Amino acid sequence: MAKTLFDKVWDEHIVDSIPNGPSILYIDKHLIHEVTSPQAFNGIISRNINVMRPDRTIATADHNVPTENQHLPIKEELSRKQVEKLTQNCDRHNIKLYGLGHKYQGIVHVIGPELGLTQPGMTIVCGDSHTSTHGAFGSIAFGIGTSEVEMVLSTQCLLQNKPKTMKIEIDGKLNKGVYSKDIILYIISQISASGGTGYFVEYAGSAIESLSMESRMTICNMSIEMGARGGMIAPDEITIEYVKGKEFAPKGEDLKNKITYWNSLRSDKDAKYDKIIKFNAEDIEPMITYGTNPGMGIKIDEKIPNSTLNSSKYSFKKSLDYMGINSGDKLKNKKIDYVFIGSCTNSRIEDLRAAAKIVEGKNKSSHVNAWVIPGSKSVEKVAVKEGLDKIFTDAGFDFRQPGCSACLAMNEDKIPKDKYCLSTSNRNFEGRQGPGSRTFLASPVTAALSAINGYVSDVRDYI
Repeated sequence: MAKTLFDKVWDEHIVDSIPNGPSILYIDKHLIHEVTSPQAFNGIISRNINVMRPDRTIATADHNVPTENQHLPIKEELSRKQVEKLTQNCDRHNIKLYGLGHKYQGIVHVIGPELGLTQPGMTIVCGDSHTSTHGAFGSIAFGIGTSEVEMVLSTQCLLQNKPKTMKIEIDGKLNKGVYSKDIILYIISQISASGGTGYFVEYAGSAIESLSMESRMTICNMSIEMGARGGMIAPDEITIEYVKGKEFAPKGEDLKNKITYWNSLRSDKDAKYDKIIKFNAEDIEPMITYGTNPGMGIKIDEKIPNSTLNSSKYSFKKSLDYMGINSGDKLKNKKIDYVFIGSCTNSRIEDLRAAAKIVEGKNKSSHVNAWVIPGSKSVEKVAVKEGLDKIFTDAGFDFRQPGCSACLAMNEDKIPKDKYCLSTSNRNFEGRQGPGSRTFLASPVTAALSAINGYVSDVRDYI
């Protein structure tokens, strides 16, 4: 029977199944951080259970950490306690922790791939919705709740109902000025923020195959923003070359055997999907969101519509009122107050290089606060070596230390009330970047150029 990529990986990891019910799924890699793990550890401690496979669990501190003066004690009490608790739990259960000060510390969905911990054909979970990022390698990766974190810690398995499968195919050549962030924002704008609910998505087509691994990660990262359980891209030579040589990637004969397996991880020609959606790459242009969910997106030179998919008139109006904009307005040339380049969506070295290319030799607009937050210590190290940090700071940007930062404002990096932030992160919910903050989502290149000009800018005008 012909199988999809998802079916192949799923079937390889079934420990047992209940007829017409859920399956027990073995988990290859469990990623944890300081926010969703404390209660899970308390649960296994209270039941006197040990972590079953500490060697399969990797921890880092990212959500609550400050992005300045990381050598000093954390000021915010809750953040400090959560990071301290993570350290204590990892020590107690012999789990490898990449905490503050460690050379591998960073955003959990950045360090996994760059260290070679993420590999094709794996099942990967984390108490964080954007675990879907790792699906770019042809792995089944998804976010889980705290009770499920406890389940994986204690059994290395999860009880899961098998989702439906969706194939999103994008063929053709991408236009100039279009980046992976624009691709995923376009997709979500077309199918809505709930259009993927109940599905695991496989992205395919010539436009997807042409992308770098870092660009593929951006797309899979935001699969959750269309309501999908996760997203996947079949591994190919680009994937294999990326994984090779990474710190924890397989070596020697093991690598040869793994590559043979990885090359088998493609959907069979006659594989059946529950739903197939096709797009033309030529239809995609630089994108920006205007509302309070990622499905409320438009091409950067379009007008804000009168309604959107799967949204009532009330909720649509409420969203525009919160954002302080109106149907028929254009966001292009709209004044902004903050620019945030970072998050697990767009904080990799490729993102920083693209932004720095726009910024080099220029100065940011005087009224804009611009933050650049590398996704990991490794990204930070490369950026410094290449002089990207100096390009940003010479232009008046604030180049900080790794962490989730203003993506979710659980730390000290918050956007003030009523201020507009053009952000490379993944969510534009009410108050996501700080109470009362207003967020436009866009690519790192759009963000960088907008910081220079002081208003929402179309990179095609620069090109």
